[in-house]
Amino acid sequence: MTPGSAENPLRVAIIGSGPSGFYAAERLQRERELQVAIDMFERLPTPYGLVRGGVAPDHQKIKSVTRVYDRTASMEGFRFFGNITYGSDIHLADLQAHYHAAIFAVGAQTDRELGIPGEDLPGSHAATEFVAWYNAHPDYRDRSFDLSTTDVAVIGLGNVAMDVVRILARTQAELQQTDIADYALDALACSKVRNVYVLGRRGPAQSAFTNPEIRELGELEDAEVIVTPEEVELDPHSRAYVESGESRTATRNVEILGAYSLQEPQGKRCRIIMRFLTSPVEILGNGRVEAMRLVRNELKLRDNGYLSARATDIYETIPVGLVFRSVGYRGVPLPDIPFYEPWGIIPNEKGRVLREQDGADSLPGLYVVGWIKRGPSGVIGTNKPDSVETVTMLLEDLAAGRLWQPASPAPGAIDDLLEERGLRPVSFADWQTLDALEQERGEALGRPRLKYSRVEEMLAALDR
Repeated sequence: MTPGSAENPLRVAIIGSGPSGFYAAERLQRERELQVAIDMFERLPTPYGLVRGGVAPDHQKIKSVTRVYDRTASMEGFRFFGNITYGSDIHLADLQAHYHAAIFAVGAQTDRELGIPGEDLPGSHAATEFVAWYNAHPDYRDRSFDLSTTDVAVIGLGNVAMDVVRILARTQAELQQTDIADYALDALACSKVRNVYVLGRRGPAQSAFTNPEIRELGELEDAEVIVTPEEVELDPHSRAYVESGESRTATRNVEILGAYSLQEPQGKRCRIIMRFLTSPVEILGNGRVEAMRLVRNELKLRDNGYLSARATDIYETIPVGLVFRSVGYRGVPLPDIPFYEPWGIIPNEKGRVLREQDGADSLPGLYVVGWIKRGPSGVIGTNKPDSVETVTMLLEDLAAGRLWQPASPAPGAIDDLLEERGLRPVSFADWQTLDALEQERGEALGRPRLKYSRVEEMLAALDR
């Protein structure tokens, strides 16, 4: 019998509970003529992926997207299994025994490295570590960052880099209005950071940050943006690109940066120094980060029309005691799932998992969405059409009879399996309890929420 009836519902496992996973679930639920049962597995007790652990704490409005995911979770046939890790608690064979298909929505969990000498010195960090730390991610709760230095370099011109810059530059009063981790709030209150260098290998017109992100830097209470007129001077190709109107974002970014370059110094506590056409070539220091050697770049037009940065013979050294790199992210391999190392993704064709990236042989029953599917690109909403595309492939394979034929498809079978293994899944109702508790804890301090930052604390709170 083809799955999808009340007697034999289409059972789908979704591994990961970020936006792409929830959008995939939402798309499946819209198939009114199909009876669909969705089990979502998440390594942490808390859902929402980067919306909880990656979106900056001073961007509360963006986090309101979780209300859409809450509606998905409230639909009949949806179950959440938090505190369950794929690869150790459950395996591919378990999914094949209990589901007709599995969708992997695990994101890009690590960062790209610079590949320069000194990158491993103490004081040199991935921006993702800092972001997860101030967002109370349990994996990064105990990391430490030396905020006693006055000079910091943030490498990259994307929105994550801008988030890092803002958090470093905000006052304690500004941060107290957010849901930043309590220990991060305390550490940043004692920060001695005064100069934040923002380094981009290409020019202002090629910046990846959005207009609101760069504009926000000029609205901080006690920080000012420093841009020299030379930094925003465009080469002929970039000027033509901006004047063509092809990218309204690029045009507006250049306008905002140009306005910053005309500002008189304001003498605020923190200076955000924007540098373009600049790449780090070495991080210097005796036992820890003390300085960074930079090279000046120039833009060259490739045959494909892409403007690439090429190093010149002009070098300089700036004193910095702390470095955050934000130059891209990549996925990590999963047990029993193909992985394409050069791109850091699960090889796929429109979401169908392939044995090899350049092959045509897809693996029945296996699907992928989000950053682990396409690489780290786009914003939260970009994941919706991406997930719709993948689910469309799944439904085509359902009609063609290409899904798994599980031996134990009964809903209670997976519960029994987890119990046999001594595991403690956290349900969505459990998460709603934690959510309420965090908001109550925050309300007592005049803040949106006070997050739990350890899994043990979360489980203990549920026990109480």
